[in-house]
Amino acid sequence: MITNQLTQYYAVNADNYDQVYAQEERFDDLDDLQEMVAELFTGHKVLELACGTAYWTDLIAETAESVYATDISQEMLDLAETRGLDEDVVTFGQMDAFDLPDGLEGQYTAVFAAGLWAHLPREQYDSFLKTLRAKLGKDVLLVLLDESYVDGNSMVIARTDAEGNTYQILTADDGQRYEILKNYLTDSTLRKRFTNHAKQFRIERLQYYYLLSCRLK
Repeated sequence: MITNQLTQYYAVNADNYDQVYAQEERFDDLDDLQEMVAELFTGHKVLELACGTAYWTDLIAETAESVYATDISQEMLDLAETRGLDEDVVTFGQMDAFDLPDGLEGQYTAVFAAGLWAHLPREQYDSFLKTLRAKLGKDVLLVLLDESYVDGNSMVIARTDAEGNTYQILTADDGQRYEILKNYLTDSTLRKRFTNHAKQFRIERLQYYYLLSCRLK
């Protein structure tokens, strides 16, 4: 589940959420990812979890049949809606990615989340994937985009807990310091976690990001 501290951090920092995409050293990765994401979702009915300010929603909407972009933070959704995306393709709604409502099965052919998986505790991976399958149905395309750890660029890891989860200390725009769970996962770890829940598993590992795609069993 997403902690109140994490939710508050992103709510406070909503206006600056997209700054990470403005780092020049990440431009090559982002160019490649934009092409991959657009291709993956061609013709799909997409449920987007933790859409943030709709940076990726904008790209998905270019090729998808429809996108329902959701986030737990109303502050993020308010900013997302200012992008002026095509209302015939994109709709927005408030939703907790870790407390999905009933009635989703059959409505979507794909689900996407950028920057979400890293905030999920390792001990909750199995239960989250089981819930996705139960709520969305078999054979739904799952695409996860997240960061790779890069020395000198990524925030320093402050501590590691007994489950192997890593934490960073981030200072928000309100001056408060927040301890944020953020896991940087290897390809082998991801494969092991997804083996029992997914098929057609694939990872594209770039310098600053990775893109994981699979079908829910």
